[in-house]
Amino acid sequence: MDSRLRYWDLRHVSGEHTGIDIDNGEIESAGVTFFSKAIIRALGPRGWGIVAVSPFNPDDKGALRDYLLRAEKAAVVTAEDVVLADAPDRKLLPVPPVKEDPTEIPLEEKGTLLMQITEAAKVPGVSNTRGTYTERFEEVTFLDSTGYEVSYTTCRSGFSVMAIAKQNGAMQMGYVRDHRIDGLNLRGRTDDGIRAGTRAVALLNARAAKGGRMRAVLDPELGGVFAHEAVGHASEGDLVKEGASVLKDRIGTAIGSPIVTIIDDPTMHAFGFEPVDAEGVAGKRTAIIEDGILKRYLHSRETLAAVGNGDAGHARAMPGDLPIVRMSNTYIAPGDARYDEMIEECRDGILLGGSRGGQVDPGRGVFQFNAEFGYLIEGGELTEMVRDVSLTGEILSTLHAITLCGNDLKMHPGYCGKGGQSVPVSDGSPHILLSEAIIGGSGDV
Repeated sequence: MDSRLRYWDLRHVSGEHTGIDIDNGEIESAGVTFFSKAIIRALGPRGWGIVAVSPFNPDDKGALRDYLLRAEKAAVVTAEDVVLADAPDRKLLPVPPVKEDPTEIPLEEKGTLLMQITEAAKVPGVSNTRGTYTERFEEVTFLDSTGYEVSYTTCRSGFSVMAIAKQNGAMQMGYVRDHRIDGLNLRGRTDDGIRAGTRAVALLNARAAKGGRMRAVLDPELGGVFAHEAVGHASEGDLVKEGASVLKDRIGTAIGSPIVTIIDDPTMHAFGFEPVDAEGVAGKRTAIIEDGILKRYLHSRETLAAVGNGDAGHARAMPGDLPIVRMSNTYIAPGDARYDEMIEECRDGILLGGSRGGQVDPGRGVFQFNAEFGYLIEGGELTEMVRDVSLTGEILSTLHAITLCGNDLKMHPGYCGKGGQSVPVSDGSPHILLSEAIIGGSGDV
């Protein structure tokens, strides 16, 4: 290539996506989609030139040379100055073994197993159910101008089941999902359908929560959402570089309680695992916060060079898209408190569980998350179930309000959206106790 190019890389992803949708006991859709996409980046005298190709034929060397020339021409006119940090960790993390390969199971059998789960959700009081199954097999190849090349395959699969209960114009929903990277997870899961249906009916009969300031216990799912949305995004190097993070210029300062440690770990064999990131760099366990002190940011090679204080290996991308700084498996590290001890210590407050989404502004450092359900805590004991409850607050004050971390860390899988891309992640937490929380509600409990 022309000497005007300082660096180039290519990431090619091919594979197939399988999807099944069941609505009220009827298979609405089922099918397989094949794809082959590549993204080519060329770093010129200053910035990047980009070429995206779909479909991409890796055996056509002439076409590859043409794509690189096009990327080079685009790079020459780029104005932004780009510097890349070194990438010393050039190794492929081992993909976890698969217990039962989803790609070897017939589509019809997967549909039957999913139907069993959704039918189990039809407990008395449930009026509607919906089930989905997704499976994504990918073959990934990364190569760059240094001669480095690596290839691997992954298969992620999972299901979700939703149950809706209605009564006198009111409606409530119960929802269960599970996604894996280590094999098919559809067998023997009818209890998950029952749990979704039972939750929907219970919420329909629960009273709306009363809002206010109070002590609160967060379950592992909602605690994980806080770790991911409020802390993880604020630690991403591109947001820090742009000044859109409340954590900018806070490395080495106490931003939370001394018992709080928050980690992002792409090496963990959870749903957000990656053998290497989208820049060919092996990820590593990165402690964002250690004992309440902000220690590191999450980085791509570009943001590490621009911002520092952290680790590369956190650039991720959908097939055919540009790598951007992303989380993988993000969690609050467990402490030594028992669950019953935390409920007793809370005395009078609320337990918040599950997640129904929300919003966060990493720049202003504020968030609002909707819990799926709640339980009042009175005199150190769980009492009445409540619904329509949320958690609102400032990221830093909430981190300082964590007074106990449980010993029951649990991870939850999902997908994270950013920059128009959605990638698999997991987040988690033990039960945690907040000395003060702003609880949203619409009732008079």
